Amino acid sequence: MSVPVRSSKRRPRDPLQLAKLIGDLATGQVEERAEDGPPKNPHAVALGRLGGAKGGKARAKKLSKKRRSDIAKKAAQARWRRRKS
Repeated sequence: MSVPVRSSKRRPRDPLQLAKLIGDLATGQVEERAEDGPPKNPHAVALGRLGGAKGGKARAKKLSKKRRSDIAKKAAQARWRRRKS
């Protein structure tokens, strides 16, 4: 199975190549590439949003109050650890 090459859709990381691309875009020598991809099915988008909207509430309802508290404490500790570094 081959992995799709996506680097062609991104802007270059090298500062000189990026500067050249910006200059080419500004002078109209190159067109800005659209990165949208194929159009999405609106019905599939609605179904995905519906599942995502009720997912967290359904999970919280299923968990005990003690378990929800433990999860919240663990998340708060992770946030503080990240903030200190």
